[in-house]
Amino acid sequence: MNKKQHGFTLIELMIAVAIVGILAAIALPNYTEYVKRASRAEAVAALLDAANKQEQYFVDNREYTELASDLGIQSKTENGHFELAIKVVDKSTFTITAKPIAGPVKGDDDCTEMSITDIGLKGAKGTKGGSDNDYCWGR
Repeated sequence: MNKKQHGFTLIELMIAVAIVGILAAIALPNYTEYVKRASRAEAVAALLDAANKQEQYFVDNREYTELASDLGIQSKTENGHFELAIKVVDKSTFTITAKPIAGPVKGDDDCTEMSITDIGLKGAKGTKGGSDNDYCWGR
């Protein structure tokens, strides 16, 4: 009477579940942070592009504009995670801001607002952005 055992023992199954749990506990936070950084990079690219187009508009018209359509840009970033807003003072200075509206950055308190001005001054608000612009701007 030779009985062959088929399948897994309970111990083997529990070890496999524990390994998967440990890997998930490490991988999920890292992945979430990666997605947030990627969204912020998209916002940075949109802000720099908008500032560049604003400067080109100024060269052509001798004033800045508050309308994104005048610059040929969208009011939201490509993936729709950030909304861009343009504020012009006396048609001679501007500030463009990006605020999270959707996706992984919506509930993120690290960088609640990023901005760039006509002189290239980069700013950020949030728990990390308020003290360290480099964190939000990805430097």
